[in-house]
Amino acid sequence: MQELMLFESEKRLMEIIWQESPVESGRLVKLAKENIDWNKSTTYTILKKLINKGFVKNENSIVSVLIPKEEVLISESNQIVDKSFSGSLPMFVASFFGKDKTLSDKEADALIKMIRAHVEDDKA
Repeated sequence: MQELMLFESEKRLMEIIWQESPVESGRLVKLAKENIDWNKSTTYTILKKLINKGFVKNENSIVSVLIPKEEVLISESNQIVDKSFSGSLPMFVASFFGKDKTLSDKEADALIKMIRAHVEDDKA
């Protein structure tokens, strides 16, 4: 999977775009002013960076998402596991739980189902 990197300022604008897409660029400027107190030039500068990175497109002043939020979250999670835990998912999970974190039966069942759905079938 491609590594999807967003700087904090890009992520802030993407949150608005993900929520509002498709959104007219003038409305996006107003939303950025209301939500993150950015002026028009800042919004358009960051928007241009997002377009150049392939996260969004702006056609006829309508800004649309090209990369869904879920893909970015997956990429960021994989980057954390790779960089901070040498690619070890068990080490990541162990650090997440720490000493005092516990799961409800419902949470544990959901995790077990997810793990089973992603286990490689090496019986072939």
